[in-house]
Amino acid sequence: MDEARLMDIETKLAYQEKTIKELNDVVCRQQKEIDRLNALCNRLSKLGKAHAEVLLGMDAPANVKPPHY
Repeated sequence: MDEARLMDIETKLAYQEKTIKELNDVVCRQQKEIDRLNALCNRLSKLGKAHAEVLLGMDAPANVKPPHY
């Protein structure tokens, strides 16, 4: 293998390694964001369920007689 071809291959390999590292960094950041959003969704879901339980425990406004009856 001649020297120029070997240098070309090494250059391409270096660029590929740099690209792979950059892509890995992006994937890691996205995974952290996904984890954060999942935690937020779980908290909101629990909060919504808690509010629903409170509302179901109360009489619905349509079923409550006004105070003057």
